Amino acid sequence: MEVLWRPALAPGLNSLIPFLNAPYSKPRPGREVLKKGETFIEGGRPLLCDILWERDVTVKLRDGVSLYLDIFRPADVQAKIPAILAWSPYGKGIPQEPPPGVLREWVSGLQKFEGPDPAYWCAQGYAVVNVDTRGAFNSEGDIHFWGPVDARDGYEVIEWIASLPWCNGNVGMCGNSWLAISQWFIAAENPPHLRAIAPWEGLNDLYRHDVVRGGIPNTGFCELIIRSLKGNNNVEDIPRMVERYPLMNSYWESKRADLSKVKTPAYVVASWSNDLHTLGSLEGFRLIQSEKKWLRVHNTHEWQDFYSPENTEDLRRFFDFFLKGMDNGWENTPKIRLSILDPSGNDLVNREEEEDWLVKVSYTKLYLDAKRSSLSLEPPSERASLSYLPLDERGKAVFTYVFPTDAEVIGYLKLKLFVEVRDADDADLFALLEKCDPYGNPLHPPAGPFVYYGPHGRLRLSHRTLDERLSSEWFPVHSHREEKKIKEGDIVSCEIPLWPTGMRWRKGEILKLTICGFNPIPFHLSQVPPLKTLNKGLHVIHTGGEFQSFIYLPIKYL
Repeated sequence: MEVLWRPALAPGLNSLIPFLNAPYSKPRPGREVLKKGETFIEGGRPLLCDILWERDVTVKLRDGVSLYLDIFRPADVQAKIPAILAWSPYGKGIPQEPPPGVLREWVSGLQKFEGPDPAYWCAQGYAVVNVDTRGAFNSEGDIHFWGPVDARDGYEVIEWIASLPWCNGNVGMCGNSWLAISQWFIAAENPPHLRAIAPWEGLNDLYRHDVVRGGIPNTGFCELIIRSLKGNNNVEDIPRMVERYPLMNSYWESKRADLSKVKTPAYVVASWSNDLHTLGSLEGFRLIQSEKKWLRVHNTHEWQDFYSPENTEDLRRFFDFFLKGMDNGWENTPKIRLSILDPSGNDLVNREEEEDWLVKVSYTKLYLDAKRSSLSLEPPSERASLSYLPLDERGKAVFTYVFPTDAEVIGYLKLKLFVEVRDADDADLFALLEKCDPYGNPLHPPAGPFVYYGPHGRLRLSHRTLDERLSSEWFPVHSHREEKKIKEGDIVSCEIPLWPTGMRWRKGEILKLTICGFNPIPFHLSQVPPLKTLNKGLHVIHTGGEFQSFIYLPIKYL
């Protein structure tokens, strides 16, 4: 299958995303000692120890391609130490500013974007290895969006690091977003010396979790990232691949990490509110086969959570246990810690849950009643329908449920609908669940610098065929291998996965379900345009009688 490419942004040029503008210079191999107390950004963390910086070290891969990387390690430690690898094409040049929302005193400027800070980790007896992956900046080759080539590169670099004279043979990986996604793929290769991973919010199925979510092409954010990736050669042209190959095939399968092969001890971090990473983070934890794995779901934003001193210390305990062999009690850490969002009260943070929490969740059906625009525990006996114009942003079908007592909704959700499409043979459907106060005003909890609208989902109706191998009763996964167009007058059933959530409702508060023909959630970066739909005609939602549309959700009444 032909893979399409486009030229990468020249390394010396500025990208559209300010925090992806890592400092750049041509290769300058060398070594220097950065002295304790030095600072590299205004207001940043001073170095806690002398650090030996080995700059522009090269690693030659199996096909002759050379990668450039920087190694930071404590200058005065003679004993062998473990290494932490940060893997992304975002640039290793220093100094780098902290990501938005991260306090300047939390970082030194030696960290690569979304990666660990050498100022902290070297003082704790670790080396940090920052890589410019294949094709990035001065590294040779072309930039890959994860997949088998990138994963094999990671395998080779890990084994190379483990062979260095200062390394104790134990390598870990951490970081968020791209740096988390890469961990799922690399860990599936099972490098012998990869002893622990800490993927901090990252998808693991590029097609289903991002660029063709629900079968609806949505490449705006990916386009922005591609235009910001810097190198001397090419980058995989994912938007054009979506245009050429809109259905699932071997190429898109290669962009789905085989989580069943991941055996490495893992500390997985997620949030309910990340529009890119929530599902992938939770699916990663659920599906990897690691015997030793931990999940923590936080209530802020990935950048703030990753760099906060409290969570950095927590990660250090994990790495100390698996990379240094320290008997520090890490194994007694609760396997699952959840945050429960409560925008009308106070969030619960780090609530412990049983290891088999997801299996034990009890699910409830709330049935849609188009006659009353309501959601009910009892299926309506009378047939009814609600219709809307999908091209009109005022056009939507709304259903509400008033909680009779305090309750929590925690886990995976799905929406089953019976849908008719008039004057069209397909439809793009979007769904959003919101928490509202007793007067119907939305309560959107903050998520760091952004807000969380609520669990949401989408589906192109012609993509409604399920992949029975991947689906469960409580979470449908679509195959996306065929298009089943709709005939005029037909009423078809479909299941729409809503991304997992953890939220508390109080007595009298409202759960509001909105179904419409456009994405009701604005993306948090203004440079990303709204996605385009194929909608036209009229959408009709059928309820009651033989057309029992419902939400399947994990409600626990308190």
